[in-house]
Amino acid sequence: MNEYINLIKSEPVFRRLSAVQLIAYFGAWFSNIAIYTLLLEMKVSAEVVAFTAMLHFLSGIIQAPFSGSIIDNMKPKKLMLILITFEIFATLFLIFVNDISDLWLLYTLIFIKMAAASFYFTTEMSLLPKLLSGEKLQKANELHSIIWSFSYTLGMALSGFVVFWFGIKAAFILDASMFVIGFWLLYSLDIKVDFIKSQESLFQMMGDTFKYLKKTPHAIHLMLMHAFVGLTAFDALVALMVDRYYASIIATSLALGLLHASRAVGLVIGPIIIGKFINNKRLVYIFISQALAIWLWAVLMRDFYLSIFASVIVGLFTTTLWSYTYTLLQKNIDAKYYGRIVAYNDMLFLSSAAFVSFMIGFFATNNYSLEFITFLIGLGFVVGGVYFRWIIKTQTIQDIKS
Repeated sequence: MNEYINLIKSEPVFRRLSAVQLIAYFGAWFSNIAIYTLLLEMKVSAEVVAFTAMLHFLSGIIQAPFSGSIIDNMKPKKLMLILITFEIFATLFLIFVNDISDLWLLYTLIFIKMAAASFYFTTEMSLLPKLLSGEKLQKANELHSIIWSFSYTLGMALSGFVVFWFGIKAAFILDASMFVIGFWLLYSLDIKVDFIKSQESLFQMMGDTFKYLKKTPHAIHLMLMHAFVGLTAFDALVALMVDRYYASIIATSLALGLLHASRAVGLVIGPIIIGKFINNKRLVYIFISQALAIWLWAVLMRDFYLSIFASVIVGLFTTTLWSYTYTLLQKNIDAKYYGRIVAYNDMLFLSSAAFVSFMIGFFATNNYSLEFITFLIGLGFVVGGVYFRWIIKTQTIQDIKS
């Protein structure tokens, strides 16, 4: 923990960016709980729940081929401020969604909100390697994921109570207010990084990126490796669990908040426990551990309190997998392509998450048990572990600390 504290103290720009990230993520989870509570109160089908979860990732997939080129062609602070503005208004307008006839508005606002959020995330992750390097960059990525997890924990837990006590619209308004604070903190920050506006068009930059990937196949493998972490997109699964197993014993918003928050507890403490021991050779064991944790969740799922315990175990390995595979990619690509490669990496990650969300809805609609669906997700991490072992043997991958 001292390493993270020292990093924050020694890097003032990173410290402010982390504060903005904390506020923005904290606010975002308020609307997430409110959205799923609203859907369950409207008694929508499993397909609608799954489609809503998938929509959270779909916007990032569609924009990714262009966003990376824009990031490499625009000053990061200006771009990030524009994106936060989109998030403010898309979140605030969610208060106008009242019943099933407004689903089209809900879908539109989620699409805009998550497109801006994904774009912002990609911009920030392409900025970090320009500010930090080596172990500092690894710790920054770990801290980034810890902040995300902490925001997820507190945001989900408190949102459950806010929605329960004050209502869904109050959560949307509070969420938008969080983004306003984040905008002000970013606006007053002076970010000094080397920036050279490219003379190439967006399509020329895209073509150049594909040529680069063809020459560096290990980058493609590392992007696919990171995409396996997208299998932990459990939002639709948790919503269906609450609807099927727990609705009779606890309020929907509280159940959603507690389940997400318990997994996020594991997300927060996982890298603190595991981060110092992880390297390329040991990463395979983290993939297998993630699979075992998910299978444990499948076994304990029907009991609400045991499910909370299992959720913590599931979260323990996810953050380490996310941060380490992300840092590996940053370490093993040229700085010129940071924005574009990170954008394509996020596209694959979001595609994985969207696919899982869709398949959860598909299997649930076709009467497969939630336990079976969860088992299949765990199996995906076994495949990921085997794939990474093959990558290490066949590709030249620099270790993060090298």
